[in-house]
Amino acid sequence: MENYFKHESSYVDDGCIIGEGTKIWHFSHIMTSCRMGQNCNIGQNVVISPDVVLGNNVKIQNNVSVYTGVIAEDDVFMGPSIVFTNVINPRSHVSRKDEYKKTILKKGCSIGANATIVCGHTIGEYALIGAGTVVTKDVKPFALMVGNPARQLGWVSENGQKLHFGADGLATCSATGQVYKLENGNVTRVS
Repeated sequence: MENYFKHESSYVDDGCIIGEGTKIWHFSHIMTSCRMGQNCNIGQNVVISPDVVLGNNVKIQNNVSVYTGVIAEDDVFMGPSIVFTNVINPRSHVSRKDEYKKTILKKGCSIGANATIVCGHTIGEYALIGAGTVVTKDVKPFALMVGNPARQLGWVSENGQKLHFGADGLATCSATGQVYKLENGNVTRVS
């Protein structure tokens, strides 16, 4: 017996592992050998290609195709109509299925609507990718990225609030009171 919800208009192929409490909404297709954690939410018209791995509490909004090679850790948010790639130089007449590149979405990162994520890169923990951004390189944890190509605009907390660092290299999240340290171009949470 299934311990997840699947709308009657959606398909889940054989060989998938889907965690308890996950919801798969209208017109979505989960292809063979996917692994999904608990309490994920898969929006309308989502395609998850073979062998994709999603952690717990992953949210995928409408009209997203998550291609083979994507690995999303826990608490990742994928906004509406974002685009992933899985090969660097696609050609219709050349089979490159053995050239798929991995794209790693680290715990708690969020990707805004209509962003494009070029394959072969890692988006760091709790990074925030703005709507319409085109990611063409690795993104540091807690980084706030915007534009085409993506450029760093600042830093955000785990809660998604913009961080303002003082001369001491410390910043406090305005929503949670958590303290962060900026040192050598990297941010870490200290409390």
